[in-house]
Amino acid sequence: MASGIKVAEKSKSSSQIAALKQVMGYIRRYWPMVGLSLVLAAVTVVLTLYIPILTGDAVDLLLGKGAVDFTGITSVMIKIGIAMVITAAAQWVMNTCNNHITYHVVKDIREDAFRRLEQLPLKYLDAHAYGDIVSRVIADVDTFADGLLMGFTQLFTGVLTILGTLLFMLATNIPIALVVICITPVSFLVARFIATRTFSMFKLQSETRGEQTSLIEEMIGNQKIVKTFSREKAVREQFAEINGRLEKCSLKAIFFSSITNPATRFVNSLVYAGVGIFGAFVAIRGGISVGRLSCFLSYANQYTKPFNEISGVVTELQNALACAGRIFELIDEKPQVPDKDNAKVLTNAEGNVTLEKVCFSYVPDKKLIQDFNLKVKPGQRVAIVGPTGCGKTTLINLLMRFYDVDAGKIAVDGTDIRDITRGSLRTSYGMVLQETWLRAGTIRDNIRMGKPQATEEEVLQAAKAAHAHSFIKRLPKGYDTVITEDGGSLSQGQKQLLCIARVMLCLPPMLILDEATSSIDTRTELRIQNAFAKMMEGRTSFIVAHRLSTIQEADIILVMKDGNIIEQGSHETLLAQNGFYATLYHSQFAG
Repeated sequence: MASGIKVAEKSKSSSQIAALKQVMGYIRRYWPMVGLSLVLAAVTVVLTLYIPILTGDAVDLLLGKGAVDFTGITSVMIKIGIAMVITAAAQWVMNTCNNHITYHVVKDIREDAFRRLEQLPLKYLDAHAYGDIVSRVIADVDTFADGLLMGFTQLFTGVLTILGTLLFMLATNIPIALVVICITPVSFLVARFIATRTFSMFKLQSETRGEQTSLIEEMIGNQKIVKTFSREKAVREQFAEINGRLEKCSLKAIFFSSITNPATRFVNSLVYAGVGIFGAFVAIRGGISVGRLSCFLSYANQYTKPFNEISGVVTELQNALACAGRIFELIDEKPQVPDKDNAKVLTNAEGNVTLEKVCFSYVPDKKLIQDFNLKVKPGQRVAIVGPTGCGKTTLINLLMRFYDVDAGKIAVDGTDIRDITRGSLRTSYGMVLQETWLRAGTIRDNIRMGKPQATEEEVLQAAKAAHAHSFIKRLPKGYDTVITEDGGSLSQGQKQLLCIARVMLCLPPMLILDEATSSIDTRTELRIQNAFAKMMEGRTSFIVAHRLSTIQEADIILVMKDGNIIEQGSHETLLAQNGFYATLYHSQFAG
C-alpha cells in the first residue's frame, strides 16, 4: 500500500516537473520581457525595503518633547515620497510586462493546441469526448493563465522581498534576524503540506469539469433525441452524478487552498511576536534604537507577507500546472503520419482506383476488413451494399485516407495513396454523406466551401442542378441568409441539398456518395438521381446505399459482409445468382 502511494506521488511529481518544463519553454520565447520584469521587481523590492529604514530614521529624529528635528524629518519625508512614486511606476510597468508575457504564452499554447487538433488522426477524435477536448483548449488554458499571471505578479517580488528583507535585517541586527530565521521553516512546512495535497485534487477537478462539459455539449447537440426517447430524467441523473463528484473534488481542492491564508497568517503572527518581544529586551539594554526596532517590526511584516502570498501562489500554480498538464497531453499527442517529403500532388486524376490485399481494423483484436481486393476503372460507378457494420463506411474512410490501411495498399492512377499528398487526394474526391457538413455563414458561403473563387452564376447553376435553388429563394435573404453550424431552421433534407450543391459546384474527377439522398423526399430524389447520373458521367464514383433501388444502374455492385466482398457484379447478374444480394433486394421489395 505504502509503495503504491509512493509510486503515485512520484508520478504526480514527475508530471508536474514535465508540465513546468514545457511552460518554461513557452516563457523562454519572451526572455527580454522576463528580464525586464525581474529588474523592475528588484527595484520595487529594494525601494519598498528602503522606506522602513527612512521611517526608522524619522522616528529617531523625534528625540522628545520640544526636541523634534523638523528639518531632518522633512528631508526624510521627501525621500519617502520619491521612493513611493518610483515604486508605483516600476510596479505598473512590471505588471504590464507580466500581462504581456502571460497572454502571449496563452495565445501560443492555444494556437499549438488548435494546430495539433488539425494534425491529429481521426482515431484520436473518435476515442475522446468532444466536450473534454473543448474544455482543455478553453477552460483549462484560462485557469492556467490565471495561475501563471499570479505567479509572475507575486512570485518574483515575493522571493526577492524575502531575500532582501533578510539581508537588511542581518545588516541591522544579527541576533533579532536570527529569531526570524529560526521561525521561517514553519512557513515552508505549511506551504509543503498544502502543495502536496492540492495538485491531485485540482487535476481531478479539471478532469471532472471536462466530463461535465462533454455531457452538456452532447445533451444540447442531441436534444431532439433526448426528448424523443424521454431521456430527460436519465440525463439529469447522469448530470447530477457528475456534478456531485465535481462538488466533492472542488470542495476538497478549495478547502486545502483556503487554509493557506489563515495558516500563513498564524506564522506571520509568530514572527512578528518573536521580533517584538526579543527586540524589546534588546532595546531596553541599549542594543538597538527605538527607530531601528520599528524598522525591524516593519521588516517582520514585509518578510512574512510574501510567505502568505507565495503559499497562495503555490496553490494556484498547482491548479495551473494540473490544467497545463491536460492541455500538454493534447499538444504532445502523436500527430497523424505526415505526407512524405517527395509525396506526389495528384492533379487531373483519371479515377483508376485499386485496392490490393487491404487489411484494416479499428481495434487490433477485432478484425474488420481482411484481404480486400478491388479494381475500378476510370468512369465506373461502384455501388457498395451490405448489412450494418460490414465495412462500407470504413472503406470510404480508407479511400479518403482518413485512416491508413494496416496492410496492403490503395492506389489511385497507379500511385499508392500514401505517396500522394492528403490535400490533393481529398480534393480529387467529391463527397456527400448522410451526415451533413455545414458551417456558420451564408448559404452562398456554404455552397462555395470547396471552390471559394466560384462566380455567382456558377453557384446558381450548382444550386439548380441540386434542386436547392427553389427553397433557397424562399428564405428571408435568399443566398445571403445566414445559418449556424447545425443549419438552424433548415430541414435535414434541405441541408443535404446544400451539401449536394457544393459537390455539383466543384465537379471533382471522383465521387463518393454515402446515402447522399437519405433525407430527401422521393420526388426530389428522382430528380437528384438524374442530376447525379449526369454528374457521374466520366467520373469514378463510389455509392454507398441501403435503398437498393438507387443503385440498379451501377456498373459494379459490391456486396460486403464482415469486411469481405462476398458477391460482385451487375444488378441483373447478382439477382440471377440468387445469393445474399438477391435476398436483400427481395426483402426490400417483397410483394
